[in-house]
This record gives sequence, C-alpha cells and structure tokens, in this order.
Amino acid sequence: MNEQIKLLAEQAKKYALAAMIKITDKEQALKAYSESYDTKFAELIVRKCINREELLGAIARGWCSEKNEHKTMDSDLAFAIFDEVEKHIKEHFGVE
Repeated sequence: MNEQIKLLAEQAKKYALAAMIKITDKEQALKAYSESYDTKFAELIVRKCINREELLGAIARGWCSEKNEHKTMDSDLAFAIFDEVEKHIKEHFGVE
C-alpha cells in the first residue's frame, strides 16, 4: 500500500476509535467505528486530492520537464484551472 494511503488510513483509524470510545454496546461501537472510519478516510483522500500546493508542484514539474517545449504557464490561468478543479471535486464528494 502507498505510504500516503497508509498515513491517511491511520488518521482515519484514530478518528474512528475516538468516535466509538464512549459507546458501551459492542455492536453499536463497531458500527460507529466502521461508519466513522469510512467517512473520515474518504474525506481525507478527497482533501488530499484538492491540496493546491501539491497539485501545483506536480503540474509545474510536468509542465517544465525537458520533454515539454513550453517552459512557462500563465499563473493566473493555472490558478483559475485549479480553482475550478477544486470546486468540482468538492461538489462531487460533498466536502466543504
């Protein structure tokens, strides 16, 4: 498993454990853990996807590679594109 995914899974696990810690009924506690883990893990993945700094870095590395004849990109255009991508990802996954 990818190290980033492992890190996000561990964060979701901690969150889910905290959600179930006060529940005394075993069945309800397991249900609360499962639901909390799934929700938090998905949310963390979406948030990671919309991390603007990482997106910009990845695009810049690809855009300025030796294989690419273009060495510059208008920053206003780049940020406008990322704003739209971020907006659509958030809307699609229901993350604010």
